Amino acid sequence: MEKIRQNTLHGEVANRIRDMIDQGMLTPGSRVPELQLCEQFGVSRTPLREALKVLAFEGVVELLPNRGARVAKLTKATLKNTFEVMQNLEALAGELAGERISEAELANIEALHYQMLSYYKSGNMKEYLLVNQQIHEAIVVASQNDVLIDVYKNLNHRVRRVRFTAELSSDYWSKAVGEHEAMVEALRARDGVALGEILRRHLRNKMEVSALDDMAE
Repeated sequence: MEKIRQNTLHGEVANRIRDMIDQGMLTPGSRVPELQLCEQFGVSRTPLREALKVLAFEGVVELLPNRGARVAKLTKATLKNTFEVMQNLEALAGELAGERISEAELANIEALHYQMLSYYKSGNMKEYLLVNQQIHEAIVVASQNDVLIDVYKNLNHRVRRVRFTAELSSDYWSKAVGEHEAMVEALRARDGVALGEILRRHLRNKMEVSALDDMAE
């Protein structure tokens, strides 16, 4: 893994650690190996600890008094509650995006959608999920509501490891792609009400297929 440039530091360190958690390189409940990561990223303890504070605020890690940090465990209740809030956040974002999205933002989402479809058709689930995530984030940004965007980012970090990394059954995958097709059509029509309802249903369906039964209460 390449060394981190000094002008990006704790924000980039936080991004790297999030990615390691999402990819299963750091598992829920495990300690964050600070010395190892400092060496791996080529940074001192100061930016690493600043990054851990950011991740703790997001609920991604837990700070342990005088004992470093560990990756937070997602409980069934936390995941369910977070998805319920995000359903309404994304629905509101969709309503606002339908009114406010620019032509450039629409073109970007369309391009991402076609890229996502190519991964679906080739069965590349990993890349499909990465582009899927970018589409949802782009719709939220298109709401042009800074408060909504900030709240969404914080909550999304907490559940991203489940939301955008879970294995999908062929039936659910096909259904999800159909819902994304409907999202793009609603955006093209500037129909925020329809887009909001699609996003709310889409998130509800995602919660239902998440691995809730494998989690602690």
